[in-house]
Amino acid sequence: MLHIAICDDDKAAVQSHKEIAKNCLQQCKSIGKITLYTASDNLLYDITEDHFFYDLILLDIEMPGNTGMEIAEKIRPYLPDIRIIFITSHLEYAIDAFELSVFRYVPKHDTEKRLPAAIQDAIRLILLEDGTFYTIQTNNRLEKIPCRDIYYIERDGKNACITAAGGVSKVRKSLQQVYEELGAEEFIYIDRGCIVNIIHILQVKQSMAVLNTGVSLPISRSHLQEVKEQINTYWGKHI
Repeated sequence: MLHIAICDDDKAAVQSHKEIAKNCLQQCKSIGKITLYTASDNLLYDITEDHFFYDLILLDIEMPGNTGMEIAEKIRPYLPDIRIIFITSHLEYAIDAFELSVFRYVPKHDTEKRLPAAIQDAIRLILLEDGTFYTIQTNNRLEKIPCRDIYYIERDGKNACITAAGGVSKVRKSLQQVYEELGAEEFIYIDRGCIVNIIHILQVKQSMAVLNTGVSLPISRSHLQEVKEQINTYWGKHI
């Protein structure tokens, strides 16, 4: 489910943008939750204090309290992968919006024509990227790990311990739950307590999976034949 926020001090504009966003979700055959704000400070509080998570924000620039530009700067540490669509009647803000790496800039006088395309492009990009990331969300942080960067995942008590290019992360979930959430053929069990990313396996040698990082992981006897078959099948399909 996509989480979308709309923030504009004009109540009519908020409702109009909500209807456009709903239509865009339907066009993209996606499910989403849309949260409305008419005060920028409330949006900022929800993200920075209550740790609300959003994939996409439609943000007016000229608002009392924190402006759209200020909101974009302040929420980046909390939502580094957020997509923001700025909506404004002042064209001179376009340059500043570009410098903030905002996804799209839409003039207020042309929202009916240009906003739907901007939202649909953002939704499609988010859906595409979500298929290649594993997201860990806790009360005070959000971490998105590229699936291609994950080397292996091990059971660690009640946690799953994810070893990736960026380091080690723990999530309080079972190994099977993480495996199901990944939902990718690249990840295979080599043991009841360990899942490995096939793309990082250099070879299987003496019941060990030798990774391109230099790490060797033991393959249980019950999994050995299946692991070999899964590796051969995977590369047979992708080479």
